[in-house]
Amino acid sequence: MKIGLLQINFTVGDFRGNAEKVALAYEQAVRAGAELCVGSELGLCGYPPRDLLHRQDFLHQHDIALAALAKKIGSVPLVLGGIEKNRKKAGRPLHNSAFLLQKGKAKVVAQKSLLPTYDVFDEDRYFEPASRTVPLRIGQNRVGVTICEDIWNDEDLWPERRYRTDPVRQLCQKGIDLLINLSASPWHIGKEKVRYRLLAEVAKREKIPVIQVNQVGGNDELVFDGQSMAVNRQGALLAVGASFAEDVKVVDLEGKSEKPIWKGEEEQVFRALVLGTRDYLHKCGFREVVLGLSGGIDSALTAVIAVEALGPNQLLGVALPSPFSSEGSVADAEALAKNLGIRWAKIPIQNPFETVLRSIDPVRGGKKGGLTEENLQSRLRGLILMGISNDSGRLLLTTGNKSEMAVGYCTLYGDMCGALAVLADVPKTMVYRISKWVNRNGEVIPKSSIEKAPSAELRPNQKDQDSLPPYEELDRILESYVVNEGSIEGMVKKGISRTVAEEMVRKIDLSEYKRRQAAPGIKVTTKAFGMGRRVPLAQRFDPREGARSGSGKR
Repeated sequence: MKIGLLQINFTVGDFRGNAEKVALAYEQAVRAGAELCVGSELGLCGYPPRDLLHRQDFLHQHDIALAALAKKIGSVPLVLGGIEKNRKKAGRPLHNSAFLLQKGKAKVVAQKSLLPTYDVFDEDRYFEPASRTVPLRIGQNRVGVTICEDIWNDEDLWPERRYRTDPVRQLCQKGIDLLINLSASPWHIGKEKVRYRLLAEVAKREKIPVIQVNQVGGNDELVFDGQSMAVNRQGALLAVGASFAEDVKVVDLEGKSEKPIWKGEEEQVFRALVLGTRDYLHKCGFREVVLGLSGGIDSALTAVIAVEALGPNQLLGVALPSPFSSEGSVADAEALAKNLGIRWAKIPIQNPFETVLRSIDPVRGGKKGGLTEENLQSRLRGLILMGISNDSGRLLLTTGNKSEMAVGYCTLYGDMCGALAVLADVPKTMVYRISKWVNRNGEVIPKSSIEKAPSAELRPNQKDQDSLPPYEELDRILESYVVNEGSIEGMVKKGISRTVAEEMVRKIDLSEYKRRQAAPGIKVTTKAFGMGRRVPLAQRFDPREGARSGSGKR
């Protein structure tokens, strides 16, 4: 049997555009000999639709688009994810369902059983789970249709499971020849390898081929990598879709297998950030961006990503030197702009900085220096960049990384100004790794931007490590405390100084109010700040108390 895998970049709420994409991909697959075509989860509306699901006009447009798409589908069936209204009087009003489209008609053939409600997922807010699982007959084949999370509860793979039921085993016990999974699985580092292992284990155990079709593209903070997969009865890979790009593949279930070849982490993260940036801009209706170029590594990498996503003509880089900016940093900013072929401007902030200082001097009572003057420089830069954004219609990108965002090493209404925080989920050590990867074939990012000691340059001879531990150590703390939700005691056992661990945890917790006001960032790790990490602002939990006393009590 030949199956068409329709890996499509959907825009949330663009029913007409999404349906047109499905129809074109379907026609391409049928011309290539597909006997069955498979799309991804919630394909018509795009994933995640979030609270748009509460709107009746949204649901109405979905149903109109589904009926119109069905009329374009011929004798070769198409399985596609969509929204189904719950016909029962009890429970949540909708189902996350799979539809079979064929010969002008559409019917529900499966409902999602397992509704993820953790991290970035909130499906239990909208959907009612399936009450039963039933195989679908397509030609001579009995096909099990599952939706994303339904396949992520295998007791052979996960010693601790989130759900009591396993829809895959239920379908296999009823007898199926093929398992299909419609997916909208957001990417993070290593996710594609986990998916392959998951599909291969199911295929080998049940002795059936397994198909997973994954959405591709960026939707707000989430990036979907595609990399749709087909494995044979032995768990060997038959085909894998393009990574971070649309693709249509026709797979022969009896065809030759291939060895999986995964790209390196640096390239994968870079491509995820490029796709996330491009789609955020285009899906929000923007074509051009502006960002501040400090001469440092973060703004340099952000500029490289923006150029890769949009092209050099769409980017304006602005250097905003203060009295404390080094000549080397300004030179590095100019060199980067020339290497990338982008427009750039130099706007010194010394005059407005001195003017503001004189204006507030009566209130300051003669105070000099300190955090006030440092933050004023950052906020003046933000003010100027936002003015350029307003005047030119360019979207402002902010350039801070995850390590800085974690401990509050950033200024509200200053360097945090912007509509998209491209590196917000990229730890500083990964920023260095990706930057070196960018330069693998020649110097794009100036060598000195990578090699010099990182500095905000807001006071004389300032270095990041005046206020923070080395980034290698800080990122270990972030991995333990933020990603793995571990304890201070656990960090100490791994060789981190208790004093450093306690101080960084204090900074992380105190900085939640800043992150609440930050621009959305692109998720590339297993735990990002933002929608997947919901921490109250007004609270008194102190993890340092448990580390000192052996109890969690204050």
